[in-house]
Amino acid sequence: MKKIAIITARGGSKRIPKKNIKLFSGHPILKYSIDAALAAECFDEIMVSTDDFEIAKLAKELGANVPFLRSKKNSDDFSTTADVICEVIKEYQNIGITYDYLCCIYPTAPFVTSSKLKAANDLLIKTDADCVMPVVQYSYPIQRSLKIEDGKIKMNWPENYLLRSQDLTATYHDCGQYYFMKTESLLVQKRLFTENTIPIITSDLEAQDIDTEDDWKIAEMKYTLMVSKQSAP
Repeated sequence: MKKIAIITARGGSKRIPKKNIKLFSGHPILKYSIDAALAAECFDEIMVSTDDFEIAKLAKELGANVPFLRSKKNSDDFSTTADVICEVIKEYQNIGITYDYLCCIYPTAPFVTSSKLKAANDLLIKTDADCVMPVVQYSYPIQRSLKIEDGKIKMNWPENYLLRSQDLTATYHDCGQYYFMKTESLLVQKRLFTENTIPIITSDLEAQDIDTEDDWKIAEMKYTLMVSKQSAP
């Protein structure tokens, strides 16, 4: 069973300039995803999909392959990750290389480690799932979330006003780190996770969306705590 790790690192980030190669705790953030994939030792190929020559150069220096650049069609703000991954798989198929499994890893995912990728690989292989992916629980029940209408606070679901938080169903969201899946599932369904996806519940300490400079700072603090926790005796 052949496996490929695909790290999606488009250039041209607007909210955080050069986001995918910006220094994170002393290293280009892209390095963490590449290092984790290399150390996992479960991939036949580790490649970076990018449209940016600077990112491509760095990716190669860090040990990943960049056999081709991403097409212009899949390099704009409207391209989905599934579109990008399908393009990569088809490019390899065009040269006679096929993969049974793929792992899409985001380039801004410093919380991904080799041990997490190994665990995801093992879980996917021993189950009949199409995909496994990390999720994190919402810290506050979304059933009691609020909205603002005409300058006034209102509940999205007023029927939950008197319910205790512990009586509400726990809800989760995508960590935005990686998706380990069957290649055939992606090509057929054109989506990263399906109804046959197994979650890997992740600590809030080891997950952080990184969309703003404040997010970046919070992620660095969480990363420092995670590393400290892992190295503690």
